[in-house]
Amino acid sequence: MAILFTVVALPSNNFHEIPTKIVLTTKNMFSNDKNIETIGQFVELFKHYIGLQTEYVKLDIIEKVVRLITAITLILVLAFLLVLILIYLSFAGAYALQPAIGSVAAFTVIAVFYLLLLVLILFFRKRWIERPVIRFLANLFMDK
Repeated sequence: MAILFTVVALPSNNFHEIPTKIVLTTKNMFSNDKNIETIGQFVELFKHYIGLQTEYVKLDIIEKVVRLITAITLILVLAFLLVLILIYLSFAGAYALQPAIGSVAAFTVIAVFYLLLLVLILFFRKRWIERPVIRFLANLFMDK
């Protein structure tokens, strides 16, 4: 008794699946041309499947790298615009405080505000920066 591989073609709309079904049956058989041809078809289908899976992995990696580069570019552009806005608002705030407390004191108040903001960011960096970045990257790379 031996195992016979029978390859049956099935229609498939999903390119991720092999468009065939391999049926294993047990029969008394001897080595003949039909058996060798069937094994050859199985090997060819398996090679085709491996090729399709390789292409799929490549396309998936390219998609994720493009999404990551797009997100980084967007963050950099928004950060640059935010820095410009903060510079102009800082000068506006200092010039608005200048008549009341003087020029040096107004700029000192703005500098102390940014120093306190820096301390808050350092204190809450895990909650405000690290966890959202880890969550974003995990969603990006684990998303199917």
